[in-house]
Order: sequence, then structure tokens, then C-alpha cells
Amino acid sequence: MIPPFVRAYQKTLLSALEGHEWDNVVLLAETLQFCWRERRQVFLCGNGGSAANAIHLANDFLYGIDKDGGCGLRVSALPANQAVMTCLANDIAYEDVFSQQLTVQANPGDVLIALSGSGNSPNIVKALVRARELGLTSFAFLGFSGGRALELADHPIHFPVHDMQVAEDLQMMVGHMLMQWLSGHRPNQKHERQNRHPREQLVLGS
Repeated sequence: MIPPFVRAYQKTLLSALEGHEWDNVVLLAETLQFCWRERRQVFLCGNGGSAANAIHLANDFLYGIDKDGGCGLRVSALPANQAVMTCLANDIAYEDVFSQQLTVQANPGDVLIALSGSGNSPNIVKALVRARELGLTSFAFLGFSGGRALELADHPIHFPVHDMQVAEDLQMMVGHMLMQWLSGHRPNQKHERQNRHPREQLVLGS
């Protein structure tokens, strides 16, 4: 017998998945594949549980997608370096801990993936603004109303669930979907369409 609290959680999670429009997830898969082939850099950021998810997914994209070849994405989880995080928070402001790292490390054509439950965290908002200023393409995994990030991200991936734990679970589920797809669609495979923009490439699951 499934306990009521388990069934309630399951219902919220399944409802979010079944009601979602997946176009931007497909686009992110293709964009990450393009970054992999062209050696563009991918940045992830988030706070709290979302920071932990960002670090986890960076590991998956760097190593997990190509365990045999040993050459995954060039990816950086911006919350991972505590010396940098505490330095920037102390010397500038906590709201600048991600945007300042992008200023130093990012180049036009790179990609930012922001993870946020509310979409309103000041450092997430500033990272998305800075990404646009620097010529990055931005995606955001969002819950609740999507907050300010819903409008600031080039391609929001928004699950309007009013439950932080489910929102964080969805971040990891989408991230693992991307990891598994990328693992099966390495750029050096025969079916890869060379020199094409991500919008023109194969769709997720093909």
C-alpha cells in the first residue's frame, strides 16, 4: 500500500511532467550537443539545493556523458568554488557571485543554465542579465511562478509547481534526461549533422 504522503508527492511530480511543454528541453539538448562539438563552455548556477544540483549536473556533463571517451562538455558549476564564492560575497556582494564569474570566464556563444525554484534570487537575476550582456545563450530551470528569471532567460524551462522539493527534483530529472540523451548522441557519431545550428539539429529522442 502506498502511504498518502507518498501518493501526494507522486501526484504533484507526475502532474508537472505530464503537463509540460518540452520544446525548450529539446533545444537545450541540441544546444549542449553543439557546445560539445564546438568546445563552447557551459556554466551552471543555483543556490542551496539548486547549487548542489548544478554541481551534480556539471559532473554528469563533464564525465558521465562520455565515460569511455573521457571527453565530455567543457562545463563549470559556478557555486562549486567556495573560495571564489566567499571572496566575491565578502568583497562585492552575494548577488554578484555568479555574474562576476561570468564576466571573467565566459565568452560570446557560451551557455548559462540557471537553476532556481522561485526565479527571483538576486544572484540568479544578475547572472541572467550579465549572460545577455556578454552574448551567452541562457536557459533557466524554474518552479513556482518563474519569477523574474522567466522573462530574463532566453529559454526558460518552467514547471509551475508550488513545491520547492518537487521543483528541485525536476531540475535533476531534466538534467538526467539530457545526460542520457547526450551520452547516446556523441558529436563524433555517424548520424551527427556537422556544422549546423542547434535549432536545425535532430530532435530529442530521434
